[in-house]
Amino acid sequence: MDLSTLITQEGMDRLQRRIQGLLRERPAVIKAVATAREYGDLSENAEYKSARERQRQIDTEIDYLRRRAAHLKVIDISTIPKDRVRFGAICRIRDEANGEIIVYQIIGADELNFFDKEGIQPVSVLSPIGNSLLGKQVGDKVVVDAPMGERILEILEIS
Repeated sequence: MDLSTLITQEGMDRLQRRIQGLLRERPAVIKAVATAREYGDLSENAEYKSARERQRQIDTEIDYLRRRAAHLKVIDISTIPKDRVRFGAICRIRDEANGEIIVYQIIGADELNFFDKEGIQPVSVLSPIGNSLLGKQVGDKVVVDAPMGERILEILEIS
């Protein structure tokens, strides 16, 4: 299974809300482009250039998010067993180096920008930490070769 195409239902809902927010913003930007165009010489019109650039950004993001959403596979995480770390799992972890307790949720890469759960740190299923945790059980210690160095994480709880 291609892990890069997975997304939780909650993540897909957030992605769709982002698209809708951009679509609501777009008419005001188009109006700003038209208003700025009326100021005259477009070659030296900073408001026009700024409004056109914002319109391009919005259109590009809408297009990207729509195309990406069409290829994503929504996973119902409520039906996934909690005996092992799987996609969508929330894991309470202890970092052996400093004893810090961290709560991670293993999610799709496309959800990271839209994640907003209080007290939970999102981790992409494709990241070194997310990938290392997959398939592990409570009590397992995982060695993660992360960019900031090797880390040893102990799984305390899976929900």
